[in-house]
Amino acid sequence: MNSGLVIIPTPRAHSNHAEVARSIGVDIIAGRYPEGTRLPGDAELTSTFGVSRPVLRESIKTLVAKGLLTTKARVGTVVRGRNAWNMFDADVLAWHLDVGIDKQFLGDLAEIRLAIEPRAAALAALRRTEADIAELRRCIEIMRREPSDSDAFTDGDLALHIAVASASGNPFMRSVDGVIEAALRASFVVSAPVDPADRELVLSWHQRIVDAIADGQADEAAAAMTAAIFHGIRRHGAAVVDPALYDPSAAGKSDT
Repeated sequence: MNSGLVIIPTPRAHSNHAEVARSIGVDIIAGRYPEGTRLPGDAELTSTFGVSRPVLRESIKTLVAKGLLTTKARVGTVVRGRNAWNMFDADVLAWHLDVGIDKQFLGDLAEIRLAIEPRAAALAALRRTEADIAELRRCIEIMRREPSDSDAFTDGDLALHIAVASASGNPFMRSVDGVIEAALRASFVVSAPVDPADRELVLSWHQRIVDAIADGQADEAAAAMTAAIFHGIRRHGAAVVDPALYDPSAAGKSDT
C-alpha cells in the first residue's frame, strides 16, 4: 500500500450494456465525471462505446438504479452526489476497487462489518442448522488446506463469512456479502497472512467462530468474529477503528 491506493481490476462484463455501465461507473467513481456533471449526449456516448442507443439506455438505467445517475427532463443525465450511491451494491463496490481504495475506505468497510458481522455470528449460534455447521467446517478446511496468498484461501475465507451471515437466518445480514467480499479481497491484496504465526492466528480466530456457532455459544461467536475483523484491520493498516465502540476485550485479544 505504498502508493496509498489498492487497485483490484474488475473483470470485463458479460454483456455490452453491463460493460458500458461499468465503464461509466468507474469514470464517475474516479471523478472523471464529478458530482453534478451532465453526461455527454446519447449520440456521443453511443459513438464512444460503439453500441446501439437501446444498449446505452439500458446501461444508464442500471446506473440510475445504483444511485450514481439521475435523469431529468430538459436537463439530461446528471451525476449524483456520493451520498446517494448504493454502497452496498456489489458492482459499485467492485468499481471502487477498480479505481483504487485507500486506508480510509478499508476502515469504512471494517466499520460496517463490525456493526453487522458479530451480531450475525451471535444469531447464527442460536439458529444454525446441521447444514450450516457442515458448510462452516467445509470453509475452514479450505482455509487450512490452501496457501494463505492463494485465491482459494481468500475464497474459503469469504465463503465462511457468507455462511455465517446465511446461518443467522436474517436475509438482511446475507445482503452485505458484497461489503465482505470487497473488504477481504482488498485486505489479502494488501497483506495476505503468509507469515506462519500470522496464518495460524487467522485460522485460530476463524476456527473459534465456527466452534462457537456449532456449540450454540452466541457471545463467544460474536467476540471471535470481532477479534478476527480487528486482526485484519491491524494486518493491512486500515484507518483506525476505535475498539471501544465495539468489544474492546475481544478486539484487544486478537493479536495475542
